[in-house]
Amino acid sequence: MRELAFLHQRAEQWKTFESALEGKSEYDSDQLADLFTQVLEDLSYAQTFYPGSNTTSYLQGLAAKAHQEIYKNKPESKSRLRAFWLDELPGIMYTVRKELLVSLVIFVVAISIGTISASQDTGFVRLILGDAYVNKTLENIQNNDPMGIYKSMQPVDMFLAITFNNVRVSFIAFAAGMLFSVGTGYVLFSNGVMLGAFQYMFYERGLLGEALLVVYIHGTLEICAIIIAGCAGIVMGNGLLFPGTYPRITSFIEAARKGAKIVIGLVPVFIVAGFLEGFVTRQTDMPIYLSLFIIISSLVFILWYFILYPIQRYKATSKPNAA
Repeated sequence: MRELAFLHQRAEQWKTFESALEGKSEYDSDQLADLFTQVLEDLSYAQTFYPGSNTTSYLQGLAAKAHQEIYKNKPESKSRLRAFWLDELPGIMYTVRKELLVSLVIFVVAISIGTISASQDTGFVRLILGDAYVNKTLENIQNNDPMGIYKSMQPVDMFLAITFNNVRVSFIAFAAGMLFSVGTGYVLFSNGVMLGAFQYMFYERGLLGEALLVVYIHGTLEICAIIIAGCAGIVMGNGLLFPGTYPRITSFIEAARKGAKIVIGLVPVFIVAGFLEGFVTRQTDMPIYLSLFIIISSLVFILWYFILYPIQRYKATSKPNAA
C-alpha cells in the first residue's frame, strides 16, 4: 500500500485516538488500551514499509504519548488480573503471530530431522535420549508396559519435578533470545530433535500409536507451551536485531517486556501439564476415548486462546474504529 493511501485510510482513526488522549472524547482506560493496540499495529506496518517517514515519526510520538497516558493514569483494581488474561496477553499474542509461526516451523523441522536421523543411525536415539532412558524403556517394553517410565516416581513428586523443569525450559527458551534469537532457535531445535527421536524409538517397535495416546495426554500442552515460549524468545531477540527507528536498547526493553508477559502467561499451562503427567499419564490402561478427549481438549484450548481468540479480539476492537 502506498503511504498516501495508508494515511487516507488510517488518519481519521489516529486523530480520534489523539483527541481521546487529550480528553476531548470520552473513553475509559480499557478502550484506550484497545485503541493503543491498533496504533501499535499501524506503527509496526509503517516502520516496515515507510521507515524514516513523517508518518512513522508521527505514530512513534502518538504511541509514546498513549503509553504514558494509559499506563500512568490507569487505575489498579481487582480486575487487573482478569484484564491480563482476557485482554493484555491475547493482544500481545496477536502482535507476535509471525514469530509464533517461525517458532512452530523450527520445532516441526527439528522433529523431522530427529525422526529421519533416528531411522538412518541406530545409535542416534541413544545419543539424544541417553543410554539409561533407552535401556529403561526397552526393559518396560519387554515387560509389556512401554510407558512404565511414567510410573517410576510418586505422583506428587513427579508433578512438582516436571512442572519445575518445564517452567525452567520455557524461561531458558525465552532468555536465550538475548543471543539475537539464535539461542532460542537452538533450544527449540534440540527439543524438537529429541521428540522426533523419542517417537521413532516407539515407531520402530510398532508402538507409536500407544505411545502417542499416553505421552500426548500431557505432551500436547507441554510441547505447545515450549513453542510459544520460543516465540517469546524470538520476540526479544528481534527487538535487538530489528530496532527499527527506535534506539536499540529501547526496542530491546519493550520486546523483552512483551516476551516476559508471554512466558508468565504460560506458567498455568505448565502447571496443568505437570499435573497431567504426574497423575494422569501414569494411567496407561486408560480408555482410548478418554485419552483422546484430554488430548483434543488441550489442543483446542491452545489453538483458541493463543491464536483464534486474539484474532477475534482484534477484529472486535477494530470494527468500530474502521467505521
